[in-house]
Amino acid sequence: MHDLAPHDRWLSLYQSQEDSHSPFYGHSYHESQCRYTVYNHYIHPQWDAFGSETLYLKILFADYQQGFACIELLGEWNDLLGNDCMFLKREVAEPLMEAGIRYFIFLGDYVMDFHAGELDYYEEWTDELEEGWLALIAFRSHVLQEMKRYGVADYFLFSPEADLIPWRSLKPQVLFETTRRLLANRLGF
Repeated sequence: MHDLAPHDRWLSLYQSQEDSHSPFYGHSYHESQCRYTVYNHYIHPQWDAFGSETLYLKILFADYQQGFACIELLGEWNDLLGNDCMFLKREVAEPLMEAGIRYFIFLGDYVMDFHAGELDYYEEWTDELEEGWLALIAFRSHVLQEMKRYGVADYFLFSPEADLIPWRSLKPQVLFETTRRLLANRLGF
């Protein structure tokens, strides 16, 4: 798992440790010293911890004028034991929302599993977004099935077409517009 690095093609456009609105502002990273683990497996040192014991992230891009953020995730999303949604909302999303972010794109290539818990934080989060949304792209089918099974998927926008977006080859603004257009067409807004 230490070879699974966060997407780095947008580093010339944005770095969360240089963004004063980011909860990771001022963080420094060691290029070769791993400090976090998921079930005793070290992960790449560029991932950020936000309170979960099994889920890590990297804010790949935030555009405060357009109001969107792209966040890549790694590990196991565990609301049942770890209440990961609470940490994700409180420690990451809320500071970004205070700065104007209302559209969140979560990139889930590296989310290995999902365990549902209470839905309160998802409901609170979507209520606070007002006109915004939470989108899932590139999540594994079994992860989405678990989210659907327990009603968590009701709080996120996703589609089979969105999962086909070659997001790693796009600029963040193009990813946002493509995601917004696809989801708008699918939902009719």
